[in-house]
Amino acid sequence: MLIKEKDIASVGKVKALDKNQVSKRLKELPGWELKEGKLERVIQFKDFAQAMVFVNQLAELAEKENHHPDFSVFSWNKVKISLYTHDVNGLSEKDFILAAKISELLKI
Repeated sequence: MLIKEKDIASVGKVKALDKNQVSKRLKELPGWELKEGKLERVIQFKDFAQAMVFVNQLAELAEKENHHPDFSVFSWNKVKISLYTHDVNGLSEKDFILAAKISELLKI
């Protein structure tokens, strides 16, 4: 299970995953989709304040893991997250581990 993977910082040399690996890992992440080669998710919150609480938790997690997603807040209560590893010009194990940890944040 991805959430039990090592911390992102301890992942060895990062390599881009092939299509089969991406497909397999994506099945482990309900709510996440592959769009234009990036791992994406849109989350709707009750209100703007909850969306901002989540964004702050996301920022803390990204700093801790040293892997920073693109994200935006739109329609006052929605957050779009996009993961991609620029160093390999594709998706890596780091993206899927962080996605799983972001999903865990939503369960709190």
